[in-house]
Amino acid sequence: MNYPQIICIGEVLFDCLADQLGKELKDVISWTAYPGGAPANVACGLVKLGVSAAFLCCVGRDQAGDELIEILERMGVNLTGIQRHPTAPTRQVYVTRSQRGEGQFAGFGNIKSEEFADTKLDDKQLGESLFSKGKYLVMGTLALAYEQSQQAIFKAIELAKKYQLKILIDVNWRPVFWENIEIAKPLITQILKEADFIKFSQEEANWLFETENPQKIAQKFPQAKGILVTLGEKGCHYYLGKNQGIVKGFSVKAIDTTGAGDSFVAGFLSQCCRYEDEILNNSEIAEQTIIYSNAVGALTSTKPGAIAGQPTQKEVEMWLKKMNKQKF
Repeated sequence: MNYPQIICIGEVLFDCLADQLGKELKDVISWTAYPGGAPANVACGLVKLGVSAAFLCCVGRDQAGDELIEILERMGVNLTGIQRHPTAPTRQVYVTRSQRGEGQFAGFGNIKSEEFADTKLDDKQLGESLFSKGKYLVMGTLALAYEQSQQAIFKAIELAKKYQLKILIDVNWRPVFWENIEIAKPLITQILKEADFIKFSQEEANWLFETENPQKIAQKFPQAKGILVTLGEKGCHYYLGKNQGIVKGFSVKAIDTTGAGDSFVAGFLSQCCRYEDEILNNSEIAEQTIIYSNAVGALTSTKPGAIAGQPTQKEVEMWLKKMNKQKF
């Protein structure tokens, strides 16, 4: 068995993107389905960037589940930890889009959020052997919204601690997934205390802590080695080790921003695997890591589909050379 460097856990689904830009849900005439789900996006992004990754999730025994597994297999993601639920359907999310291509989650059709297969992830079937030689565990917070998948997240953290994997948590706040929003903030804050690296969007940082300054947020999580606050097209404010700064984003013609933040995470982790603790100890490498991560996110947004739009390692490096932002 080839053990992956990075284990991603959470949801895989179809993002049904509105074909008509700038329309509200009721006015959308047609949709196009693209594979997505934040941790699945990260796993695929990593493989495209030359880093081995496994994905842990539960999908339905339905056509959508079959298609998603086929896509992940074709990408080269390790799927030994995939679970199939006999009755619960694979999740689909409807996403409206602004004139600029920015996505807005608009619901799940006629199925209740807690009825989808990803909420049924079983902590007893996570596959401990996958963790034994991994380097990083990556997760979002959507699985925390449901009792069974929440237990699987806690179990994965336990296994990561046992085998000394570093943990990256992308907050990925999506209110539409939560039946009880009141429990979300304390539960998310609690689990962030387990993370070595935390990634927020600007809005998420302000929602949780009323600041987007990563150094101030780091004071609340002394165990964390790095805090990343993405600023959309404006770039990223980072705090890595003792290195802090803001790296401006790249100006690109965005077609679809869905999954750009997940690609940023994949870019960041690929550089963590490459440079390891130098990201924390060397200010130049820290800055170059964020430049690289910004580039991966920006390039993803130039094509439709969170996974389909992801660049390869070679494409990122060639593009950065063209932009005179990094030497390889």
